[in-house]
Amino acid sequence: MPSVVHFEITADDLERAIDFYTKVFGWRIHKQHEEEDYWLIESDSEPKQRITGALIQRSFPGDSTIVTFDVASVDDSARKIVKAGGKVLRPKDSLPGVGYVQYCEDSEGNLFAILQFDESAH
Repeated sequence: MPSVVHFEITADDLERAIDFYTKVFGWRIHKQHEEEDYWLIESDSEPKQRITGALIQRSFPGDSTIVTFDVASVDDSARKIVKAGGKVLRPKDSLPGVGYVQYCEDSEGNLFAILQFDESAH
């Protein structure tokens, strides 16, 4: 069964969200790359049980938290998603050193992502 491996919390004001989550949960939050507005969340969880997270700028008014599921194949999963009544929202993206990610929508309009890890990178 695919596991949840990552989440992205969208925010209108990233500085305010960083301040909130730092104060509430004690998360350490830092920018992944200077050229992108992608803020990684770190906690003290054990690495084998750790789910990674990030804060991102809200793109659309209805955006909320995006859950990412680990799948064996992004392409196979995308076909299953469409066949089951969901949508693929954009082409798969390569994440160097990680694998491939693709953003989708379920039959109820909920946004989620699927991630295929590149086993050669681990």
